[in-house]
Amino acid sequence: MPTDPTLPRLRLGSRALSVVGRARIYVCGVTPYDVTHLGHAATFVWVDAADRLLRRLGVQVEVCRNVTDVDDVLFEAAARVGAHYDRFAAVQQFHFEHDMDALGVRRPAHEPRAHTFIGPVVDLALALLDSGAAYESGGSVYLHGAPVAEAAGLDRAAAEALLRDNGGRVDDPAKRDPLDQAVWQASSGDEPAWPSPWGPGRPGWHAECTAMALSTYGPSLDLHAGGADLRFPHHAFESAQAEAATGVAPFARAWLHVGTVQLKGEKMAKSTANLVFVSDLIAQTSGPTVRTLLLDRRYDQAWDHTSEALDQAAGRLEALHSAAGKAVTDEVAQRAVLQALADDLDVPRAFDVAIEAGGQAARDLVSVLAL
Repeated sequence: MPTDPTLPRLRLGSRALSVVGRARIYVCGVTPYDVTHLGHAATFVWVDAADRLLRRLGVQVEVCRNVTDVDDVLFEAAARVGAHYDRFAAVQQFHFEHDMDALGVRRPAHEPRAHTFIGPVVDLALALLDSGAAYESGGSVYLHGAPVAEAAGLDRAAAEALLRDNGGRVDDPAKRDPLDQAVWQASSGDEPAWPSPWGPGRPGWHAECTAMALSTYGPSLDLHAGGADLRFPHHAFESAQAEAATGVAPFARAWLHVGTVQLKGEKMAKSTANLVFVSDLIAQTSGPTVRTLLLDRRYDQAWDHTSEALDQAAGRLEALHSAAGKAVTDEVAQRAVLQALADDLDVPRAFDVAIEAGGQAARDLVSVLAL
């Protein structure tokens, strides 16, 4: 579909996302070791909203959402219940997809699984060794991390703390520097392993996403999405690896970093046992209500989930549907709704305009946001 020059262009932050041909979106998917909580869902619902808006603006869109099914956290969860990690991951992935369907999230065009991209990770490691960005030690290949932290604007103490909190193995004795990160990690004992030029091992977390994105789209993306908590180390190392291996920069032309969902001021995480599960909320209300809860706010701001917030979302959705029933066609309001969405995904403003104008403007918003 050719782009309509009369329609607005999507702006994210300070960057206008002009697209030639197709919009290539990559979103960091789940590590399938537990059922979907509200924090997971927020990212995928926002990506779906951006996808649907771009399509409404006449852009061809491809979404790639990976599955991180090679990960130490997954291996540990599977071992605790006595299951083989790949079977355990398949069951959790089934539940995740059921939740996404209930939330109206479109299936991605590409859904690469890390365990099928071992070869590309090895190729990535070889390219990084050739470029001098990485080194081999003890059967592992490490990317030099100090330049990545510096580029992210972090001092050494802050970078080490973030790596420690995100499985960065800062105490790995094979490293030259605690900030260095494994592109290829040596395996030992009963740890899952694949052959490589450096011995049996497995992909590093950041390298998995780099290899899957490069294999799917080539050396650059139009939009990269993920939770705000992935900025560093994950997205920073992912980008650094891609740019060092290909010589193409920037790796991503624009970013969609979704604010974390909190409960009583603390980020939702399995480690803190403060999860609110999507399936439980949908059982209480409906998929569109939970979707409204996630979308009717600034995408890049952290927020606290409360039962009152869910009630407010239900009220906003009911008001939108009531407004959509009016026999009104207001082209100015219709354009204002699209303009609000295109202006850094300002869903609250689009809701306000649509509810006030009613009619076709409200129906347009229901359609674009799949409500």
